[in-house]
Amino acid sequence: MKRKRRTHSAEFKARVALEALKGIKTINQIAQDEGIHPVQVSQWKKEPQERLPEVFASAKSGRDEREKSERNLSRLERKVGQLAIEKEFLKKK
Repeated sequence: MKRKRRTHSAEFKARVALEALKGIKTINQIAQDEGIHPVQVSQWKKEPQERLPEVFASAKSGRDEREKSERNLSRLERKVGQLAIEKEFLKKK
């Protein structure tokens, strides 16, 4: 008989990965406690390790993106003001 494929929540995966990263228990102990295969624990542990640089890079790029958006907004607001003045001037003629 086939076993039904289990899906685990993101919170469960994060908890298991964090426990594995702490290194207090071995991967086999964690897997046995949680009722999952040790390879799965290793995969969940590896993912945050690989993505950690993205966390710090995205914070800087997010700040840069926000500054770029603010400059663009200021430019557009000046343009709207200029066009409003031109419109009023042309109305008077």
